[in-house]
Amino acid sequence: MGLINAFTSSPQKQQLHEPLPASAGFPASSKKRALLVGISYAGTKYELRGSVNDVNCMSYMLRERFGFPASCILMLTQEDRDPGRVPTRENLLRALRWLVEGTSAGDSLVFYFSGHGVQKLYMDGHTVEGCDEELWPVDFDGGSRGGVILDDEINATIVQPLRRGVKLHAIVDTGHSGTILELPYVCRLSRTGGNWNWEELQSRLSAGKTAMSTSGGLAISISSCGGDSQTSQDLLLGSAYTSAMTYSLIKAVESEPGTTYGRLLTAMRATIRDSGREFGGMGPIGTFFRRVITFSRAQQEPQLSASHTFDIYKKPFLL
Repeated sequence: MGLINAFTSSPQKQQLHEPLPASAGFPASSKKRALLVGISYAGTKYELRGSVNDVNCMSYMLRERFGFPASCILMLTQEDRDPGRVPTRENLLRALRWLVEGTSAGDSLVFYFSGHGVQKLYMDGHTVEGCDEELWPVDFDGGSRGGVILDDEINATIVQPLRRGVKLHAIVDTGHSGTILELPYVCRLSRTGGNWNWEELQSRLSAGKTAMSTSGGLAISISSCGGDSQTSQDLLLGSAYTSAMTYSLIKAVESEPGTTYGRLLTAMRATIRDSGREFGGMGPIGTFFRRVITFSRAQQEPQLSASHTFDIYKKPFLL
């Protein structure tokens, strides 16, 4: 299925996968596996319009650009008729465990989330002591804030178990998910020189918390920072919606195959901030993405974090 169909097809009319086995969660027979989550929060005041399209688009990119077998891509969306694939808190945590179970050196894992995320600041008088972040499953309680998935849980489930030689990329597209994996290092854009530089995360965590790394593997997160602290930012492309960060990531990959992390971040930032709405040079994706898009001026910033520092201007972005 091409990208245009992935964006415009109704998920209720498309059977994109086999039923999820009740016992094992999902069979993985490849060195590459991915968990893609898109939550629309349909029928609530938190509703998003582009999350399912985001998941379809990411699935296409992983299969066509990075060689992920379709049988090893697990997609959870609110619209799925299989109750085991609806992104409730229980299903999402189970799928996160599946993602890292039984991995060995050479494995490449991807966790993608499109939905709502919140950053909670902890204050001591007028001073910010630190922050925690959380993701909202479809069954979270908006009133009591119950049923959320905390950054601590995500770190313990998919970061700390990573063995030496295993690589995890987490791509988290919410309004603010900058430190959602609690990785020790964050790469930020310099305010003066225009370069991206690494800094330690510990100073930004809430009191008593420690950034926990892997068991020898490499964990890398690309996430949203800034803008609205709760909601992902929707774009209207033709007759379909997608999110600003996801769109900018895919455009960067399509425009420059084999790009480095540094060039990827710079290209994503430029795309999000681009006021001209015409895009070209994107291969098979271009016929769809060259349409006029409109979205809010409230800007998100892409943010890179990792378990280990590396030269982002030399290391290629490979999933």
